[in-house]
Amino acid sequence: MSLLIKNGRIITAGDDYVADIFVDGEAIAAIGKNLTAKADQQIDAKGMLVMPGGIDPHVHLDMPFMGTFSSDTHETGTRAALHGGTTMVIDFVLQKQGHSLREALDEWNGRARGTAVGDYSFHMAVTDFNEGTRAEIQKMVEEEGITSFKTFMAYKGALMIDDRQMVGLMQEVKKQGGMVTVHATNGDMIDYLIAKHKSEGKLSPLYHYLSQPEVTEAEASSRFADMTHYTGCPGYIVHLTCEGALNAVRLATKRNQRVFVETCIQYLLLDASLYEKDFEGAKWVMSPPLRQKKDQATLWAGINQGLVQIVATDHCPFKWEQKLMGKDDFSKIPNGHPAIENRMELLFSEGVSKGRISLNKYVEVTSTNPAKLFGMFPRKGTLAPGSDADIILIDPNEKHTLSAKTHHMNVDYSAYEGWELTGKVKTVVLRGQVAIDKGQCLVKKGYGKFIKRNKVNGIV
Repeated sequence: MSLLIKNGRIITAGDDYVADIFVDGEAIAAIGKNLTAKADQQIDAKGMLVMPGGIDPHVHLDMPFMGTFSSDTHETGTRAALHGGTTMVIDFVLQKQGHSLREALDEWNGRARGTAVGDYSFHMAVTDFNEGTRAEIQKMVEEEGITSFKTFMAYKGALMIDDRQMVGLMQEVKKQGGMVTVHATNGDMIDYLIAKHKSEGKLSPLYHYLSQPEVTEAEASSRFADMTHYTGCPGYIVHLTCEGALNAVRLATKRNQRVFVETCIQYLLLDASLYEKDFEGAKWVMSPPLRQKKDQATLWAGINQGLVQIVATDHCPFKWEQKLMGKDDFSKIPNGHPAIENRMELLFSEGVSKGRISLNKYVEVTSTNPAKLFGMFPRKGTLAPGSDADIILIDPNEKHTLSAKTHHMNVDYSAYEGWELTGKVKTVVLRGQVAIDKGQCLVKKGYGKFIKRNKVNGIV
């Protein structure tokens, strides 16, 4: 099939111009003024912004957690992502302690293959680094195309690795051409504060927030930066939330070091006052928790300063019934919130429409930088001849309201219920196929493809 998109205003991380795009098969064949190629399908994009599809590099689909699973599967989650303009996600494979990386990958492949509607890849979360794990790193990179390895500095006994394991992993991942990413919070300090609050009978969602003060994230971010500096391994901090943590990254630049940073849409837009809504605050229980308004200002500035490279979601939804597992104890509330469908429109409305970021910066942090950092550029993350035809059309002026009644995520509440936005994703093309149009999904379960990724060099 071929497709001709006419008269759109094309926006990439570096460009802004009006032209046509001709798509032949799964890839972009040509971009130019007044293209006359005959196509099987034609879209008039006059008045629309035409951009590369979003890439969300931080999602948790069908993820086991605290005796339950996140409520979006690879089918429902990637379909919801497409509705919101995200054409590809990177999910997390979680190694079980005492088991191999291969076992974990087989488990996640079993859930994603043949079910994903949009394209996807995996990060490999290493929770048990030993000589057996070390021997698997090269195969993951070279044979499986998994080039990023997630670590946790919290959740002792389940996910956390110590600094000795972290340095060993970094040295091996650097050798094999990969990147180490991190959940950077001080797990020991957090565990102490959780136990202290519970012993004092302080059990509401507010104490989830108070158990993870800013210092726990700032300290761990600084320690991670020091370890990546020592090993020379490319390092990436996921879901960074606060001024203290970003200042640790800012300080690292003084020794000519680059530490890559991802924040998430919720940390730009929501704040910790939501935890005071008695148990309704459970909707926003995630780790790290929401922070203060001064942290939002820091993150927006960090995007424009080039210190924050990516805006993701950490999409990990749980239905209200699941959240109620912690109604008598905040430490039993499943951590996570739904945003996979909302990220692109929220950031456009609150960022571009309100003058906080430029259109080019918008594409950079939602698509191009994820593609570059995680070894997919220029196949993904841009609009250019030869690139996958992952294309979104946004009406920059259309107003609409977010609601659980109309979203496509498999969760029965919205973290942004009633938010009025300016800017609506109207049409989504995934590898040459019109996937979303007029609010309908036109591609079937299993259309999503696993994308093997290339080695990374820690440069964008």
